Amino acid sequence: MTERMKEVKASDLTDNLIRLIASDWMLVTAGTREKFNTMTASWGGMGHLWNRNVAFVFVRPERYTYDFIESAEGFTLTFFDENYRDALNLCGTKSGRDCDKVAEAGLTPFFTGSGLPAFTEARIIIECRKLYSAQLTREAFIDSEPLNKHYSAEDKLHKMYIAEIVRVWKK
Repeated sequence: MTERMKEVKASDLTDNLIRLIASDWMLVTAGTREKFNTMTASWGGMGHLWNRNVAFVFVRPERYTYDFIESAEGFTLTFFDENYRDALNLCGTKSGRDCDKVAEAGLTPFFTGSGLPAFTEARIIIECRKLYSAQLTREAFIDSEPLNKHYSAEDKLHKMYIAEIVRVWKK
């Protein structure tokens, strides 16, 4: 872990989690030392489920990061100061299939003690272990407004991942 980070309890995070995810955004990162990918996300949340602290994120199957999350036991969620907004924009608009977007974004990858990829520039790193995943389905929408607003008839829907928060690191 970077020398400026300290491990904290998930319950000790004082940030507004809605603002942190929806407005500040996060990088969802998965893979191995040999190959990993990251993507910007603003859909997700954190809470308590099955007597565990959990995070949940949503990833479209066509995203390059999807295969990395599918094949990994876990992933990281990283949060940054506002001065990294351009890096987050880049990681949300370019595909790791086509370029080294981590290098283009000016981010420095490292691997946690658990072997999960994260970034030294992050102000919060949340290490997650997957517990559950489910593909969203059109039939399950009770209110069709989000479905109609965020998906065309041809779109593949997101897959939801619920993961146990294993460790939290904060600057």
